[in-house]
Parts: sequence; C-alpha cells; structure tokens
Amino acid sequence: MEHTDARRDSDAGASEPQGLWDAPIVLAATPIGNLSDATDRLRALLRTAEIIACEDTRRTLQLCRALGVRHRARLVSLHEHNEATRAAEVVERAADGARVLVVSDAGMPGVSDPGFRLMGAAVEAGVEVTAAPGASAVVTALALSGLASDRFTFAGFLPRRGAERSRLVERLAGEEWTTVLFESPHRTAATLREFADRLGADRAAAVCRELTKKHEEIRRGTLGALARGAEEDPVRGEVVLVLARAEPSRGLSEEELVGLVLEREASGERLKDAAKAVASEHGAATRALYDAAVARR
Repeated sequence: MEHTDARRDSDAGASEPQGLWDAPIVLAATPIGNLSDATDRLRALLRTAEIIACEDTRRTLQLCRALGVRHRARLVSLHEHNEATRAAEVVERAADGARVLVVSDAGMPGVSDPGFRLMGAAVEAGVEVTAAPGASAVVTALALSGLASDRFTFAGFLPRRGAERSRLVERLAGEEWTTVLFESPHRTAATLREFADRLGADRAAAVCRELTKKHEEIRRGTLGALARGAEEDPVRGEVVLVLARAEPSRGLSEEELVGLVLEREASGERLKDAAKAVASEHGAATRALYDAAVARR
C-alpha cells in the first residue's frame, strides 16, 4: 500500500465523540463544494483514523489542510482502477483492528465513486461497516430541481455510447419516477438534445451545475428549452441532470399503439421513427413497440 507519512495531531489526545468508531470501517461523505458542509464527525474521523482509503490521496490531503485537520493515518489510494484488488487488503487490516476511513473526492463513497467493492468485501468477510452521512449531489440536485421527489431513481453516469446507453434512454421513455443522472459538461448539450428528441421536447427537467459552489446554477424547463439553452450557453463545471417522470400512459393498449405505429409507417415514416414518436407520446418503450410492429407486419 502506498502511503504518506503519518502526522500527529496536536489534539490527538483529546477525547473522541462517543460511538465514533463503533465499526472498524466508516464510509464518510465529504463536501461536494462548500467546505462549510463538512461535519464535526468527519473532522473527528479524519483526525483519528489509522488508515484512510482515498479516491485520490492528494485531494484528501488538500481537504485535511482546508479543514485544519492534522491526520495521523496512513493514506492509501482506492480508486476505480485498483479497488477490486485493494479492497480485500484494506478489509483485512480492519479485521485486524485498524480504524479504516473510506472517502471519495466528493460526496458519499460507493455512490458512483469507489467504495462499493470494498463494502462488498467487508460484508463477505463479516467486518462491520457504518456510514457518516453528509453532502450528496444526488439529493441536493433532486431537492433543487423543483421536480417530484416522492419517488426517484438514480442512474449514475450516463453511458457514453452504444447499446447500454440506448437501453437506458429507452427505459427513461417510460420511467415513472423522477431520475437523477450525472453527465460531463462537455456532453450535456448533446445529451439534452438526444433526450428532447427521444423522450419528448416537452418533458420537464433540470440541469444543476456546481452545486454548493460559488457559481451554482439551476436551469429548469423543458428538455427542448434546456437543450437550446445549453447549445447557446454551454454548461460548465460538474453537472447533475434531473429528469421528470414520464407522463402516465393515456390508456391505449399495446395493440392500439402498434396500430398507430403502423399507420405512421404506411404514411411514409420509417418504422423506427414511427415507433419512437408513438412511444414518446404515450410513455411507452420504443423497442417493445418496434418489435411488436415488426411481428405484425
């Protein structure tokens, strides 16, 4: 394991909050932008951990300095490229009695960040894990979107291309819960245009960027309007997309919807385009309608 030299905190002998290390492994949320969101519990964990598993050791050192925390831990990297092999080693140290803190660069580890495989290894080894909750880009964006939050799903980072992306967009066409997604700022405009074309330009959404930071911005509106806005004024910084749930089906059966698809094809539309249009209008799945239409030909 790579590590930095441990440093003794000037108040290392201070009493710890009760229950701070009831479990040998703690997954701790770190600020997603505003350092004021760091909790006292996070500071105490950083100060007293013996091993800190970090997505990026340099970012964690910067966080400690910014928070005025002098850690005494061994810092080890735990990122997407080494987590599969390193998780077992870190869990073994915890099983031997070490206090292990797991952090990502921002937000809660394990949520589209390293930590998931380590969590699985700990469960398999019977090593107890707890969490120190805090800032989350997912729920922050959901709350600020102005969209329904009683039921929502998180889809993580959008696949960049191919069948996986196509399947996800297909699912979103009929998704009955609000959906939160992560996207690169460089691809946001193209994604919004794709969503407007495939999910319906009138579907509500929000583009949340730089959450909790100085230049935080929430753009709310329809997919069509948001796509035009992103094309004219490109989105910068870290981006979270929130997509409104699909409108309930208007009550037509699949057989009736397939009939509409075939009618559009008969009038000159390509079958794929007809299936996509009918699916968007009625909150149905494009692929299912397309396959059913092919079967009825």
